[in-house]
Amino acid sequence: MYKVTRYEAEISTKEYLKKFVDVETFLQACKVCPNYDKIWSCPSYDFDVIAYWKKYKTLRLIASKIEFEKDMLEKIYEPTELVSILDRVLPVEKQKLTDELLAMEKDFPGSISLSAGSCSRCRNGCTRPEGKPCLFPDTMRYSIESLGGNVGLTIEKLMGIHLEWMEEGRLPHHFVLVCGLLLP
Repeated sequence: MYKVTRYEAEISTKEYLKKFVDVETFLQACKVCPNYDKIWSCPSYDFDVIAYWKKYKTLRLIASKIEFEKDMLEKIYEPTELVSILDRVLPVEKQKLTDELLAMEKDFPGSISLSAGSCSRCRNGCTRPEGKPCLFPDTMRYSIESLGGNVGLTIEKLMGIHLEWMEEGRLPHHFVLVCGLLLP
């Protein structure tokens, strides 16, 4: 069905902030997302995002490039078929990355991981819209893009991967899940 290729890169957070972070631009993009102010891992935040980055010295990036088989790429899908494929693939690969990163946090005291996309821990919905605290504060993680990081530019410049987008009825050649580990 698909194969996964792993990519890694490492950069100082100081350099990452200078070359790849634009909080205001990505905050504007987040504001049109249905997760804005609805999920604890997504903006708006009650903390200074730049100060959050600056608490760490190094960003270790990990990407999983998910490439679909040729026969899947040639087919035209109904919207429900595309959703079904993505629901079978992306959460599985994202969970693998999440588990790996949480284990890495234990190996590197003081580190914190950055999720590939928004939090999906709560199966029955996040508690944020109810004004309640996060049910899993020990494992909820922010994504690179929610903290202003330009993931497309990041993987292009640091990993040589170009993002692809779905065209109507077709799978892209690949999806890329990008996450990271902030190290003290």
